[in-house]
Amino acid sequence: MKKLLVLGVGNLLMMDEGLGVHAIHEFWKEKQDFDETLVDFIDGGTFTQDIFYLFETYEQILVLDIVRAGHKPGTIYSLDEDDLVKNEKQVLSLHDIDLLDSLDMAQMRGHRPRLKVIGIEPEKIDWGTQLTSTLAKALPSFMKVARKHIKELLN
Repeated sequence: MKKLLVLGVGNLLMMDEGLGVHAIHEFWKEKQDFDETLVDFIDGGTFTQDIFYLFETYEQILVLDIVRAGHKPGTIYSLDEDDLVKNEKQVLSLHDIDLLDSLDMAQMRGHRPRLKVIGIEPEKIDWGTQLTSTLAKALPSFMKVARKHIKELLN
């Protein structure tokens, strides 16, 4: 069993919605900086429950995604599973709902990994393959936060 799955989710055809996938593509460029026996970086795309079986082989999952919580675009969030489940004001995306369902399915099969989400407030979700300038400027900060959490989760 590997220690960590870093899963970037989102739709690259919907501007800021694709932020998690853009982040994974950045991690692929620097994957030599990480011990591949401990961590995998996967492009989860629009994430469906069809990949829940992957969760069974990891101790922890770090999801990179957008989070709509009503703050200024570019705001970065670090959320635990309890934050997604217990915060009634938090509007769950379809990714989050699929993610929680997938964790439940993995648990039914015998192993539920611990979950952490690094999210960012989007500015615009519309047809287009580029991030808005706000999120493009925030991406380095997002990556820095994600790297910090990866290192913490691997220790």
